[in-house]
Amino acid sequence: MPLINVRVIEGVFDTAQKNRMIEDLTNAMVAIEGENMRPVTWVVVEEVASGEWGIAGKPLTTADVRALAAGVS
Repeated sequence: MPLINVRVIEGVFDTAQKNRMIEDLTNAMVAIEGENMRPVTWVVVEEVASGEWGIAGKPLTTADVRALAAGVS
């Protein structure tokens, strides 16, 4: 049984986007393992508090991620 664990910073993705992650990641696993695995493929989306995720030794916030997505450096 595949378990796909996705961690995102809180407040970046809305419910519809998280639902799409679940659907698309499930479909990706089914494409690899076969349709019989769909009922036992788990996807967990966990939100990490803003500022409690670090890259290159610096905390990353919700605002930082939104700026990255917008192409602002």
